[in-house]
Amino acid sequence: MIDTGAPAPVYLFGPFRAPGARIPSFEPVLAERAIERLVARFVEPSMKDLVYGSFYADEADAADIVLEAQTLPFLAERRVILVRNAEHYSSESAAGPMLAYVQKPCDTTILMLVSSQVDKRTKFYKACEASGVIVECPALNEREVVEWVRAAVGALGKTIGYGAVQELIGRAGTHLSDVENAIHVVAGYVGDAPTISDEDVVAACADVAEEEIWALTDAIAASETSDALRALHKLLDLGKHEDEIMGTINWLLKSAYAVAVANKGQPSVSSFVARKVEPLARKLGVSKLRDAFALCTDTHFMLRTTSVDSTLALELLVVKLSAPRRQPTPGVAAPA
Repeated sequence: MIDTGAPAPVYLFGPFRAPGARIPSFEPVLAERAIERLVARFVEPSMKDLVYGSFYADEADAADIVLEAQTLPFLAERRVILVRNAEHYSSESAAGPMLAYVQKPCDTTILMLVSSQVDKRTKFYKACEASGVIVECPALNEREVVEWVRAAVGALGKTIGYGAVQELIGRAGTHLSDVENAIHVVAGYVGDAPTISDEDVVAACADVAEEEIWALTDAIAASETSDALRALHKLLDLGKHEDEIMGTINWLLKSAYAVAVANKGQPSVSSFVARKVEPLARKLGVSKLRDAFALCTDTHFMLRTTSVDSTLALELLVVKLSAPRRQPTPGVAAPA
């Protein structure tokens, strides 16, 4: 379907509801791997700029995407269009011209849609099913993740023992993007060694930089501004780029948010990470974490678009995140 045969004009990559499951699950890494294989099959690398387009459904006008999909390819057999966040098209009003296009797609275009949520009752889903192919990308269970890790490590020319796999999953969780990152960290740590051991995973996932990341997390959670700034400067001294540090802070906040919204349920992060960020989640809470995301976005935008000193911008971010959480004044009602 993906690797052989004639291509479909429309592919919808989305979640899958297992028998007996309450809600469907979605593994975006599986969707991305399938998309990579389709692009490799039908897009000549030297022609990619001319025939390949990538959009986000919640950012780009559907009419603009349709216009590109309807444009005949230049010096190539097919045009390939990728649209992420296609759950935006779940309502007819939001889908607009995209629904009409999917109902009658061009045979010279491959339209790939990635949707983290699907409603099989909608006209959009039914049109995708009628015109093309639905590719279900369910989250893997732990046994499947174990096999996935072994295959990924094998593709790097190495082997990994069962205990090492369990240690890796225990630290990274079962989301494949996190697992994949952990594999590359450990593989880089062992270098040319052909085998990854339990000790390698523990050592690679607890290097100096990681210790400073957790020190930064603990300091922010404890509102210890001086300690947080000290940890930030140690990360900079270790050669961490400001973009990498911004990404790390975003990941910490995202993990803390997952813990905060899970309440007494199981958060969508590994137990190792959940334990590490729980104080941060407890300090900020759901609403303050949302404010923190906005603050990170503003800081990242400032780093990208202005000549502000990057170290100063990161320091200001850390200071704001480390500020003690305000407590209501006795006898004064908290704002709604």
